[in-house]
Parts: sequence; C-alpha cells; structure tokens
Amino acid sequence: MSLIRLSRAAIPAAALLACSPSLWAQASASAAEPAAAASDETTKKSGTSLETVRVLGQRQPYRTLSATGAMKTDTPVRDMAQSVRVLSADILEDAGITKLADALDLGSGISKQSNLGGLWDSYAMRGFTGDPNFGSDYMVNGFNYSRGYNGVRDSANTASVEVLKGPASALYGRGEPGGTVNITTKKPLFVPEYTLGLSGGSYSTFRQTADLTGPISSEIAYRLNAAHEKGDSYRDHVKSERTLVSPSFLWMLGDDTTVSYELEYSKQEASFDRGVVAVNGKLDAVPRSRYFGEANDGPHVIKTTGNQVFVQHYFNDDWSIQTGVSYRESSIKGVSTEVTAFKSGSTSVVNRQRRTRDNQGLDVSGRFEVLGKVRAAGMQHNLLFGVDAYKFTDNRLQFRVRNVPALELDIYNPVYGNTPPAFSATPLTWTHEEQRSKSVYGQDQIDLSAQWKLLLGVRYDSYDQSVLNRNSSKTVEQSLSATSPRAGLVYQPSKMVSLYATASKSFRPNSGVSRAFESFPAEKGESTEVGAKYDSADGKITSTLAIYKISKNNVLTPDPVDPNNFSIAAGEVQSKGVEFDLGGEVAPGLRLSAAYAFTDAKVTQDNNAFLVGRQLANVPRHSANLMLVQAFKLGGNSATAGLGLNYIGEREGAVAPVVAADDFKLPAYKTVKLLGSYAIGKSWKFSLDIDNVLDKTFYSSSYSQMWVFPGNGRKVTASAQYKF
Repeated sequence: MSLIRLSRAAIPAAALLACSPSLWAQASASAAEPAAAASDETTKKSGTSLETVRVLGQRQPYRTLSATGAMKTDTPVRDMAQSVRVLSADILEDAGITKLADALDLGSGISKQSNLGGLWDSYAMRGFTGDPNFGSDYMVNGFNYSRGYNGVRDSANTASVEVLKGPASALYGRGEPGGTVNITTKKPLFVPEYTLGLSGGSYSTFRQTADLTGPISSEIAYRLNAAHEKGDSYRDHVKSERTLVSPSFLWMLGDDTTVSYELEYSKQEASFDRGVVAVNGKLDAVPRSRYFGEANDGPHVIKTTGNQVFVQHYFNDDWSIQTGVSYRESSIKGVSTEVTAFKSGSTSVVNRQRRTRDNQGLDVSGRFEVLGKVRAAGMQHNLLFGVDAYKFTDNRLQFRVRNVPALELDIYNPVYGNTPPAFSATPLTWTHEEQRSKSVYGQDQIDLSAQWKLLLGVRYDSYDQSVLNRNSSKTVEQSLSATSPRAGLVYQPSKMVSLYATASKSFRPNSGVSRAFESFPAEKGESTEVGAKYDSADGKITSTLAIYKISKNNVLTPDPVDPNNFSIAAGEVQSKGVEFDLGGEVAPGLRLSAAYAFTDAKVTQDNNAFLVGRQLANVPRHSANLMLVQAFKLGGNSATAGLGLNYIGEREGAVAPVVAADDFKLPAYKTVKLLGSYAIGKSWKFSLDIDNVLDKTFYSSSYSQMWVFPGNGRKVTASAQYKF
C-alpha cells in the first residue's frame, strides 16, 4: 500500500464527483494518482495543512453510487436490496454508444416504446413506460429530467448510466414502479485533459465531440463537453441535427465544502417520422425506408437549457449535508403530417392529419439532505433525511386539420408536395398546467451485523395540480398526497455473495384531464422482489439475478365514448418476471456484458374486456443481449475487437387498441454488431463499428398499425479520437 496526502475536501469531492467505477475491469491505485497529484499541487500553491490518510493499493472492489447518483449516497451496490446495473463510461465507449437509448439496450428488462415520431427517448422498464406526453422518466445527477420536453439524450457528457430496478418513490416521489434511470455527468478535474473526437458513417452522418477539463486556480476547476451530430437516415426525407454544449465548474470551498455548477444546452432539429404502416395487421407491405410525412413541413425543434447547482459539506467523518437546485426550460415546436387511418374501402390510400406543436415547459426543483452515521445497540445506522420540492409549468398550443383530400397519400406510390390545407382558427389543444409538490423523506440503512443489512425508508408527498383550458376558460384543480414506504433485507453469506428481498410502494400523478374535463386519480403501484448478487473476489466480475412482481392501478385507458382524444383511469396492469445481468473481465483482456429478461407484463383490469390478459405493447416476454470485447496488442499498440448480439421477442404492437381489429404483433428479431478499435500511443484512437451487420429488417416499436417504427439498416461508423 501507499501513502497519499489528501485534504478532507478531496474526500467528499471524490464521492461527489467521481464516475461510478467500471464493471469491466479491476480498478487500481493508479486511478487515484491523478487526484493525489492534484491535491499535492493544491497544497504547494495554497500552503494548506493536509491530513495524511492511508489509501489502499486497490480500490474497494464493489461498485458504488455517487452522491449525485440514484441512491443519493455512496452505498456499495452489493449492500443494496434491489437490482442495480451501472453502465460505466468504459462500457459505453466499448459499445460505441452516443445516445441514452442505445445505452439502455445493454440492460435487462428494458424495451423500446413509441418515441413521438423519433423525437425523444421512450422506453419501458419491467413493462412500465411513464407519461407518453413527455418521453420516459430519467434523472440527471439525481434531479428529475423528464418533466418537460427533451430530444434524444446525447451521451457526450455522460460518465455513467445507473439503472435501478423497482420503485424509487421512497426517495424520489412520483415515478414508475418498474425502475429508475439516473445519468451522472462528467465532472471537472484538477489535472488537465483534452480530448477531441470526429466520426462519420452511413447516411452521411458526421459527429464532432470535445471534452476539455483542467484547473482554473488551485480551488476551481472546469469541464467543457460539447457534441454536434448531423445526418440523413435510412428513412426517406428524414434528417436530424443535434447540438449539446455543457460547461461545468467545481469550487473547493475550504477543506470540507464543494460547490458545483453545471449548464446543459441542447438543441435538436429532426424530421417528425411516425414510421411505416401495417396493412391489415401485416408488416413488410412497404419498404422500411418509405416516409409518409411531408418533407416540406420542416423539422421539429426541441430546445432544452438546464442549470444545476450542488453543494456538499462535511461536518466530520460521520455527518454531512448535501443540497442542490435545478432550473430547466424546454420547448418543442414544429409542424407534422401523420397517417391516421386507411381511406374507407381502401388498403392503399391513407388519410393523414396535419398538426402543429408549440409547447413550453419550465421545471424548478430543489432538495436538502442530511446524511449521518450513528452506532447504537451494537448496530451501525446509515441515515438519510431530506426535503424536496418542485414546480412545473407546462404550456401547450396545438392546431390540427384532417380528413381532407389534399392530405391523402398512396402508400405504394406516394406523391408529396400538395398544397397543405389551412388550420382552423380554434386550437385543438390550448392549455396551461401547473404542478407543485412538497415532500419529506427518510431512510435508515442498518448494518445489523457483518452479514445482515436492513433498509427502511418512507416518503410523504403533497401534490397540487391545476389545468386551465384556454379554449373554454375552465380550470380544474386537485390536491393529492401519498405515503411511499420501502423495506429491504440483505444477507451476505460471503464477501462475494449477497441475497436480498425488498418490498415497496410507488405513486405517479396522471397528467391531463378527462373528456368531462376532470382530473385523474394518481397511479399507485406495489412491488416485491428477491434476488442474488455475485461479485468476484478481485472485483472483475459482477452479476445479479432478480425475481419480481409489480402491480399498478388507475392506469389511463381509452375513453370508450371518444377513444382517440380522451382517456379514463380504469386500468390495472401487472408485471412479473426474471432478470439476469452479468458484466466483467471473464478472462485476461476479455470483457463481457450480458443480460436476459423474462417479462410477463399484462393488463389485469380494463373497461375494454378484450384487453384483459393482453401483454403490454412493445414489451417482449423474452429479450437478451450479449457483448464480448477482446483487448490485445497489435504492432506494439493496444487494440480491441468485439461482437454484439441482441434478441427481442415477439410483442404486442398497439398501445391503445379499441377493438380487436386494431391489434397486431411486432415480430421477434435478432441483430449483430461488430466493433473494434486501435490506439496509437496514448494520443490517438481509431474505432470502427458496424451495426445490424446482416442488414435485417426489423421493427423496434410501434403505437398502432398506422405508426410502426422500423429499426435502422446496416450502419457503419468510423471514429478518430485525439487526447492531449
């Protein structure tokens, strides 16, 4: 072991700012050396007297979640009574990941959902999807990022993706019982590092990235992450352009306090694309490239500007506080032409609607938490107490015109460019919605002994909602409250094996109003889970096996009177299944990521009888993925070669079918991916990824027979990266 001098400020900073350790390789003392060097340099400049602490020559072999992570503490994953998968920066780089959706493909029990014409990320975890009006739930550094309008999430500033299965309402309040995704961002370093990237590939796609970090002074460091991507698509007339700029700063405010600030600005311009149609429930009637919108509509533009401030202060080795605020503005604006149904008596001509979207969201949230350790009655109590609050404002303005001859289109011989009809003067949707929430929560993770650990948590939420319909000048208001408890037990018969059981409840307010312009009751969920975790003695291999059962009621289903425009809260769904995740270095230089899920997610109650017993849309009963990457030497330099396999089983295709004729199936599919890299010294790295090598036609998700989203064809991407 070695001796490294660190100030106390460096210790909380490491917990707050470090990425979650890799699942791929054993972390060594060399990972700590830059932080030590930075601390020593700080000492020389400031003259601060530093404590001397002993640092082992090897990091703790178990994965931990950072203070900005999904569990708000630095709890080792093996001590947590739930299934957790940490997708580190190493995994994402090996897999050539540039978007959140692709990262989640590496986990178990996560399935793609209808994604609003390809504009944002949408997925289900253990069968549960979240609010389709905003895309799927996820957090960034522990702050909710799903209230509002987000484009496709770029991974340029991502340090890790934390996937926590099961309800998290005991810590975060509103949420799906299937699980939570938290993205931890890359943090400033006091050691200069500069990385530039350039890639190009199929469909005239080009991408540039920059990752720059270093000290501004002995107490302040910065980081700048930026990315720009532009390209066409395997879909006719479809284009996209994404920009991300994210500067961040870290201030070491004394030996015990850190302050961080992060800004995220993103802009996405993308064609609105609902995909292809199924003819009488059958796919492959038209090629996957066929586009049924109008290129002249132009792109939908999504803008997001987010600000986060986070403060952490240590009173001593046992007690600390952490607090932060988030302020985020978001908007979506554009015009789209979308298929609605086949023209009466035809199987070749479709009717279409033309719709505008001009929506804005503003989300302000904050939290304050106290963490402490108390030893009582021979047991160690790891305590967390917190309060949080948010205010979300959502303004929507939409116009629509439909069922006019000028919008009809022959799917086999499409003719584009007809003069579009004018919109009516009365908006289809013109609403102003406000949501307010105040909450208090507590958690006690008790070390009963060296082998037994008990987790107890509870949260109380008070929620207010008001919706103003500007067309009618009517306002609907409601107030809700919910208590969300959680309990879990962990037994560790050895240092490598953890057995756990957990039970919890969740709630999620339903957005919008009914046909009678009345608010909906909140969804409520219950979950039980048992599982086993294995971490090899050297920390190189980790795995989790989980068995669970979840139920949720007050689910919105189509209103039988007007199913196309309104819903009622009459549904109940249930999900039960088995999941297995494995990651690590299984042989010298051979890295493995594997996952399998059996998901039985179905409707158990609905006002529409034919839906009862039906599987939830886009959720396969069986899914699996595998990635193998072998590292080796080539010409004295480092190189890798890898193979990725993905299997998605058959799924229901209709999200909200009204009659049996609306139902159809999405077929199962398998894809193959090849990837490799070659590094020249420490500065240059070249990569080649080939996705869907066999150029298979498949369908990744759908909403109805009219909106079926095909997967990409063969895609080749070559990349170069330079570090200095």
